Amino acid sequence: MEELFSSAKNYTDELYKQLSRVGKSLSSDKRLEILNLLSQGPKTVEKIAKDSGMSVANVSRHLQILNDSRLVKFTKKGTYAFYTLADPSVADFLFALWKIGETQLSEINRIKDDFLGGLGDFYTLTMDEVYEKMSNGNITLIDLRPKDEYEAAHIEGAVSIPMEDLDSYLQELPREKEVIAYCRGKFCAFSAIAAQKLKDQGFTAYRMAESILEWQKYLDQKN
Repeated sequence: MEELFSSAKNYTDELYKQLSRVGKSLSSDKRLEILNLLSQGPKTVEKIAKDSGMSVANVSRHLQILNDSRLVKFTKKGTYAFYTLADPSVADFLFALWKIGETQLSEINRIKDDFLGGLGDFYTLTMDEVYEKMSNGNITLIDLRPKDEYEAAHIEGAVSIPMEDLDSYLQELPREKEVIAYCRGKFCAFSAIAAQKLKDQGFTAYRMAESILEWQKYLDQKN
């Protein structure tokens, strides 16, 4: 019996050791950012570097660690390697991690409140409110992410207006319609900045805090 208990303990130890590979690979804010970027769609090392502000060399090192722990994978297209999340469960894990952070870490909510409160008096819609407004029509839904992320997946009916191009589109947006802006999710500031900018320009504008993946899960639950 003692031998069986010892064997069972070794079995458990080995499983935890393998799980710790995932934990260690997530112990970097930059790797978490990379995973969030990849949750939006496939990206090359160079595109991740541009979107994150990191060097190509640093991105490559972080991707190697994430690949070793099987959180990302890549496919070759010509001379470029396109990285994606290894499995949809990785995105689910990220959502769970963000939820834990918001619930358990007061610093996260303080940082969010300080930043968002300093922008102005825009209103953040719940997904139920967004769904109701979309069902009623007469809205313009804008996707503020880069074009490649919009092309990978977007909310049905949304128009692509990357954040850096918003100013040039202001004259083209119909003022008789309400505007709802979304970007990469709750950790993305663009939707808040855009909602306030549009409001300052006389639009009735709102922010949706959730990402396209969270919206898809919301629709799945409704259906």
